[in-house]
Amino acid sequence: MGDAHRIGVIGLGVISRAYLDTLVGHSAVRVTAVADLDASRSAAVAAELPGVRALSVGELLSSPDVDTVLNLTVPAAHAEIALGAIAHGKNVYGEKPLAAELADAHAVLEAAAKAGARVGCAPDTVLGTGIQTARAAVEGGAIGRPQFASAAMVTPGHERWHPHPDFYYTAGGGPLLDMGPYYLSSLVHLLGPVRAVIGASSRLRSERVIGSGPRAGEPIPVEVASHVTGVLEHEGGTLTTITTSFDGVTTTAAPIEVHGETGTLAVPDPNHFEGEVRLLGLGEPEWRTLPSSAGYAGGTRGVGLLDFVAAGGQRTPRASGELALHVLEIMTALLRSSDEGRRIELSTTVERPDPVPLTPAEKWR
Repeated sequence: MGDAHRIGVIGLGVISRAYLDTLVGHSAVRVTAVADLDASRSAAVAAELPGVRALSVGELLSSPDVDTVLNLTVPAAHAEIALGAIAHGKNVYGEKPLAAELADAHAVLEAAAKAGARVGCAPDTVLGTGIQTARAAVEGGAIGRPQFASAAMVTPGHERWHPHPDFYYTAGGGPLLDMGPYYLSSLVHLLGPVRAVIGASSRLRSERVIGSGPRAGEPIPVEVASHVTGVLEHEGGTLTTITTSFDGVTTTAAPIEVHGETGTLAVPDPNHFEGEVRLLGLGEPEWRTLPSSAGYAGGTRGVGLLDFVAAGGQRTPRASGELALHVLEIMTALLRSSDEGRRIELSTTVERPDPVPLTPAEKWR
């Protein structure tokens, strides 16, 4: 374990448990420290994990026992923590989005480049067998040349289940910035980067009511669009229509559909690592489910960080900061297009991440 890559975790909210379950005990990494604004929370987590210290945020950022900071703070704090980690000579891997504002995301990558640090960013669910099998099918010609795609995410809002949902409805939140990275990262894997967007959005409720936990019944303000839709122009010419909403009950639409000249592919929920990939070929009588042919089998949150560590600066990690920057620009451009009523051309692009070969769980865990 002496050569294991040392991880310090900042932000111990709901998602941190999924990461810790993946990382603690893995031979390639060692969680050495945790920190949270709530010192009692970090103390409680550290007490469960042998050899892990509870530190303040500042102490963790400067700790010589941390190689990479895992940034699981709320979106509004992503850039501040990332810049702090980089300033102390550390790599940073964070939850999505890369930052709440595009300028801050650029600043993070620029600082990392100057410091010789590396940046990675969720989501890593797109590295599972669901999206990767769909990508392999598209690249293998299963639907012929892709013509267009659709993506749909509809929920009644996270305040129904999350005990502290405030950040979902403030800067850096909303259905697009919260859930869009799963869908947009998947679409880049499937169809390549985006060159321009057209967007529209709405915010029809000024407040929400927390539905669970100690604050149940408390109203919270809605400061961002709660329904965002738009059209993406991919560099290869394919068009995608996307809808992300906290204003509906559900939808019967597939999370993502890719339509080609000779078939249609139904892609599973990109918020999960696995799921059925279904194909209906032109003239075929019914859908068929494709066997898993690519991706990290049995993937769990944190596999993207393991991929990041394995890359070691020798290759671009699949959950890279560059991909997260491009996805963030797609999202902010959709919101800007909605505000300005016009088509927005993007200034960033990215190489499609390397596909993930089918990797059994015992090979990456």
